[in-house]
Amino acid sequence: MTGVTLEEAHAKLPEILDQLQPGEEVTITAAGQPVAQVKKAERTSWPCQAGTAKDRKFWMAADFDAPLDDFKEDME
Repeated sequence: MTGVTLEEAHAKLPEILDQLQPGEEVTITAAGQPVAQVKKAERTSWPCQAGTAKDRKFWMAADFDAPLDDFKEDME
C-alpha cells in the first residue's frame, strides 16, 4: 500500500494501519497532493517471552516425519 486519500484515511485508518508491515509507509493525499506520511513503527518487543511454552503439552503423531504417499515416487 503506497497511498490513500484523506477521506479513505479518515474512514478506515485502523484497517489501513493493520495492513501495514513494520517500517512500511503510506502517503495520505488531499486533492491529489501528499499531505502526510504514516509509517508503522518497528516492533520493539515480541508478543511472547522465550521459554513461556515450556509447561505446555504438545502432541505429535508417531509418523510425523514419515514420507507422504503422494511423494513416494519422487523419493525413489
